[in-house]
Amino acid sequence: MQNAPMAPWTCLDLDRRGDGVAWLTMNRPAVFNAFDETLIAELDEAFATLGVDPSVRVIVLAGRGKHFSAGADLQWMQRAAAASQEANLADARHFAAMLARIADCPKPTLARVHGAVMGGGVGLVAACDLAVSASNANFSVSEARMGILPAVIGPHLVNAVGPRAARRLALTASRFGADEALRLGLVNALAEPEQLDAAVDAQLQDLLASGPQAQAEIKQLYARLTPGAVSATVRELSAQTIARVRATPEAREGFDAFFAKRAPNWKPHS
Repeated sequence: MQNAPMAPWTCLDLDRRGDGVAWLTMNRPAVFNAFDETLIAELDEAFATLGVDPSVRVIVLAGRGKHFSAGADLQWMQRAAAASQEANLADARHFAAMLARIADCPKPTLARVHGAVMGGGVGLVAACDLAVSASNANFSVSEARMGILPAVIGPHLVNAVGPRAARRLALTASRFGADEALRLGLVNALAEPEQLDAAVDAQLQDLLASGPQAQAEIKQLYARLTPGAVSATVRELSAQTIARVRATPEAREGFDAFFAKRAPNWKPHS
């Protein structure tokens, strides 16, 4: 399925790089990359296809123009307000499925964040595994200001920052800066705006140095782990997983490379 063809997109650009990094750039700068039915469908298709493409190691999600994402497109929201409950349910299910597609992607995902990140844009960041933010970015879980709530992004926000912080952000809808986003765990690294791409590249180099199958196993296992007491079922799951993975060709290559003091075969040449 290498370099599988995709249908032409109108709201999303794809740049495949030789190191196995796929850059997805939301391309609606006139509306600050706010999403509507089309962008949601294109993001869902992109992560579904790239997630099973063996030539792809990491997926970067970015936004073109001044801002990462202003959340939901206001015209889309106006159409939704005039639509039936059944139509709204279908829309919400599509949005939820897209966020799940990002969160469950077997490849590591990284958000390149800048400018304003509002409402559902925060959900996109929270659904990714990692996020690198410009130091002057600003965020808001803004839905309550319009008399609605951040329902679909809620589970991903809770996973990213914890239930108490997520509840506060949703209830107040207040703006907060990149420093607080880092403190809460919504993003994991900050950089000055002119150094943002270099900071993204540094994260990519760390991701590309790890075994791709090991990373897929990490994502699958950790999705099943929750804070709290470690039950016998969880202990057995973790033991079964490591026993199986230790016998894989990737694990043998990793150990061979370590003892031979060489780079493993999955690491790009510098």
